[in-house]
Amino acid sequence: MSTPPSALQRHAPVLLWIVGTCAFLEAAFTLLGLPLFGLGRLRNTAMIYGAFWPGLLNGWTPAFKGQHVTMFVTYAFLHGSFLHMLFNMLILLHLGRETVLRLGQGGFLLLFVLSSIGGAAIYALLAPGDAPMLGASGAVFGLFGATMFWDMQRRRAVGASLGPVGRLLLGLIVMNVLLYFMVAGMLAWQAHLGGFVTGFALAALITPTLQHRFRG
Repeated sequence: MSTPPSALQRHAPVLLWIVGTCAFLEAAFTLLGLPLFGLGRLRNTAMIYGAFWPGLLNGWTPAFKGQHVTMFVTYAFLHGSFLHMLFNMLILLHLGRETVLRLGQGGFLLLFVLSSIGGAAIYALLAPGDAPMLGASGAVFGLFGATMFWDMQRRRAVGASLGPVGRLLLGLIVMNVLLYFMVAGMLAWQAHLGGFVTGFALAALITPTLQHRFRG
């Protein structure tokens, strides 16, 4: 039974909810931080409570009980600037549609959360120092990993070349290297790596064949 065209064109509520939350928060921080309102400290407060702080895993005093756990997910909803948020949300919308079609809304949410956690975990292991980290790029790269696995599945099923998959992987690596130097090292490539590996592994685990779908 084929999927109705309308279902392919519209975005799932869970995807819109995540994008809308990130966009609302960043819009609020950007607008309220203008001299007219003078609430620039609001972004800093949100970072204190929601960003990923590696130091909290090494004895720092948390702002609230359980912050060392919640920060593995909350950081994904905060961004450093409007452009940072916009870039991540556009990719999330683009890759999220196929992910929802393959996994359903529950599976998409699971992938988003676990990729965020995986990105934060690798950041904590590999990042030097205790600089905070924020942004949905760990989850975004989780979607890259999952969709790349599914592309490999389809190509193997029809005997097609895996060359395009390899070129996409190389492109992602080059993009990270270029961005790293463009932002003077202020790039959480560790979160990108962790998210990608988590998304690829999760897709391989719960959709090992083209016939498999997420069942909750």
